[in-house]
Amino acid sequence: MYDVIVIGSGPGGYVAAIRAAQLGMKTAIVEKYSTLGGTCLNVGCIPSKALLDSSEHYHNASHTFKTHGINLSDLQVDLGQMITRKNEVVKQNVDGIQFLMKKNKIEVHQGLGSFVNATTVKVTKEDGTSSDIVGKNIIIATGSKPVSLPFIKLDKSRVITSTEALNLKEIPKHLVVIGGGVIGLELGSVYARLGAKVSVIEFMDSLIPTMDRTMGKELQKSLKKIGFEFFLKHKVTSVENSGNEVTVKADNDKGEVIEVKGDYVLVSIGRKPYTDGLNAEAAGVKINDRGQIEVNDHLQTSVPNIYAIGDVVKGAMLAHKAEEEGVFVAETILGQKPHINYNLIPGVVYTWPEVAAVGYTEEQLKEQGRKFKTGKFPFIASGRARASMDTDGFVKVLADADTDEILGVHMIGPRTADMIAEAVVAMEFRASAEDIARMSHAHPTYTEAFKEACLAATDNRALHI
Repeated sequence: MYDVIVIGSGPGGYVAAIRAAQLGMKTAIVEKYSTLGGTCLNVGCIPSKALLDSSEHYHNASHTFKTHGINLSDLQVDLGQMITRKNEVVKQNVDGIQFLMKKNKIEVHQGLGSFVNATTVKVTKEDGTSSDIVGKNIIIATGSKPVSLPFIKLDKSRVITSTEALNLKEIPKHLVVIGGGVIGLELGSVYARLGAKVSVIEFMDSLIPTMDRTMGKELQKSLKKIGFEFFLKHKVTSVENSGNEVTVKADNDKGEVIEVKGDYVLVSIGRKPYTDGLNAEAAGVKINDRGQIEVNDHLQTSVPNIYAIGDVVKGAMLAHKAEEEGVFVAETILGQKPHINYNLIPGVVYTWPEVAAVGYTEEQLKEQGRKFKTGKFPFIASGRARASMDTDGFVKVLADADTDEILGVHMIGPRTADMIAEAVVAMEFRASAEDIARMSHAHPTYTEAFKEACLAATDNRALHI
């Protein structure tokens, strides 16, 4: 008898298990794959960032080193070694999760977890053998998987998902990306930096459409510089693989048809909750028509002792959102009163420049009818950004017109993935733009741009522009 059984070992699942064990609960985790860590560690966040870093090193060596006074000759890409290094990074992280399970005395059950009833989980191994485990509380953390369009045949050779894009044997000559969201732009960036032509076909009228519109516009300008082309407001109608070439047809809102040919097509139009084989109905757990497990404000399902977290429930599909929910549920089970402010979970795009945001977008505030003021500061006016030759982008701060409380922060520029944490802290403590403007920021640093944007939001007082 376990106090807690966690089904799924991604960031939400393994963090939930660790926190439950820290709180003294006897804990088990069930994972159907041979390695722990879920999509994020195995075929998502970690391997993509490894390739993004490798490709960024190559791009800088070939484009900016000469300006820095570093002369290289016979510069080449060893894609095989990049993939090997990426796999080593993945293994180190996966092994680290295995170590944390042992350290916290969490029992790992390898196999597909499925409900027998509200307290019993059947674990079925690859060889077909199975065993039952029983838990007082069960946490579903089964994550998500890529979605496609019904007429697209994913052959995983030429027409691929993000999983296959992490293990290509060659650099595409022309990569066609269906979807202008985070995953497509990140993986497109990897291969654009290595010399591929990248064409992005997006149904909406802007890139990264869930973020503030100014972010998508600025990112589009930057990505064009490294060989991207964009077809916005285009609906894909067919994808035909003729062997070594794939033809994508799409039409726009004027009825005009385009035809884009590439040697690889990456389908990255989003992800959907993954509950295959879970047998949720045997436990009485309700799943809505979007495939999400229904939960209340305590992340309880329709069955009080069963909880669900991460990509399988409503909200942004982010690893750190799942982690927060994992901790939240573990503490809730023990009777504590944890807290998550979903509006203050940051979103990040790991292109270069990076994009990061937290809080409300300008479009959301206008929709709410809320009066706000805006402060912006461009990185081209930052001494630190000039020194590193990273002058694309800006920081944008949205503050309440009356109280000056910061309502949203949107950044595109160097290291904004790290910088956004300051904005999260500020907003958790209901800081005003004036508060940040009065705090000393080390010079020269990228974070001065946040301070300057806050100064700009308070009576247009930015100092360095």
